[in-house]
Amino acid sequence: MPNSMNDKLRTYPSTLDMLRNAQVGFYQFPVPDEHVNWRVEQNGWRDTAVLFEQSYHMTDIYVDGPDKLKFLADISINNFTDFAPMKAVQMVVVSDSGHIIGDAVVFHLQNGELQIIGKPSCGNFVEYAYETGDYDITLRKDLRVLEGDWNREMYRFQIQGPNAFKILEIATGSPMPELRFFGMCEITIAGCLVTGLRHGMAQAPGLEFWGPYAERKKVLNAVMAAGKDHGLVRGGGRTYSTAGPQSGWVGSVLPAVYTGDDMNDYRDWLPDTSYEATLSIGGSLISDKIEDYYLDPWDVGYHRLIHWDHQFKGREALLARKDGPHRKKIWLQWSPEDVLKIQGSMLKDGPTYKYLEMPAAHYATVPYDQVLIDGKPVGISIYAAYTTAVGGWFSIGIINEVDVEFGQEVEIVWGEPGGGTLKPTVEPHEQTTIRAKMTKTALG
Repeated sequence: MPNSMNDKLRTYPSTLDMLRNAQVGFYQFPVPDEHVNWRVEQNGWRDTAVLFEQSYHMTDIYVDGPDKLKFLADISINNFTDFAPMKAVQMVVVSDSGHIIGDAVVFHLQNGELQIIGKPSCGNFVEYAYETGDYDITLRKDLRVLEGDWNREMYRFQIQGPNAFKILEIATGSPMPELRFFGMCEITIAGCLVTGLRHGMAQAPGLEFWGPYAERKKVLNAVMAAGKDHGLVRGGGRTYSTAGPQSGWVGSVLPAVYTGDDMNDYRDWLPDTSYEATLSIGGSLISDKIEDYYLDPWDVGYHRLIHWDHQFKGREALLARKDGPHRKKIWLQWSPEDVLKIQGSMLKDGPTYKYLEMPAAHYATVPYDQVLIDGKPVGISIYAAYTTAVGGWFSIGIINEVDVEFGQEVEIVWGEPGGGTLKPTVEPHEQTTIRAKMTKTALG
């Protein structure tokens, strides 16, 4: 039998020793880093339009059968009572302790199937729940290319920017249907039936759209031709990695699976090569308790999705903390002077600070930097990025609600202690602090 994640954990002094020194960096998007350059591509979502490729970096799971909605309701915080075809919802799965295992978008397709798309952490748990549960459903899995191959079942694109819908109308030859946020539609491009989802990544209008992978090139060519005179550019992996932070979307949450009796059998089920067993933790937040790195739905703004009127995994723990103190997701606008201090440290004698890779300084799969007010820890900073729309560096802050005061200055501890961990993305450096202001949006 292959080794499990539990087997791997037993070979390390601690779970955190394994994760902080894991030999992987940020989450990989297996597409070109740049199609033009990341500055022009970022300008696209602000001024014209940008087309991102999403066909390869997420795992797709398809669920069908009489118990499909009951199955998802039992394992997630969401309400699926009125989840009819051509609807979509952000699905969140938590452990018995109420901490997030993973999240994904669930699409109820026109043919009745449920399509679950996201990072592997949610998909893996869904597959485990299917194998160990007693539900009248079927499930098939289309692995992301890093774990499978390039033979995907579906292509997936995302077009964003003020000209996005104008370009789609040219590509379809008809007006776009009126859609609310997360509303779905069917359109025809180059003679191919395409399914779309309305959303607004990076605070710009847009549509995520997909269809059979065999039709990918035909649809791509038609959309690019339609956007030729309207400033459409293709976006690469470097630009894509900054759209989430500007939107306030926490792209990778540390799966809350490394502790807890309820997760023990799951840890035995997960192979030692799984996403959960190989991801990395980085940043200045240091604790000897892995639980201090877990997040709950309030931390990332998913508490609004909790449907209390049904039984689900983790309900009791979430209900117990429902009226207690929480943390709030905000944005942190970085001091330009302190950014220049970090970047300038490479050009002179003296201490060298952790390199700020532009446009996204994500050197671990899940980053955690400590945030201080007057030397007191008040939360964490995650997913630091620069975008031309913001015109500066910023990050997502997860801050104690009682300490949130928009416009107030905080300090972010930047860099890892002791010169850095053994991750290949970490060079010898010294820690420093970055002043930042708490804001309601990435744009201030």
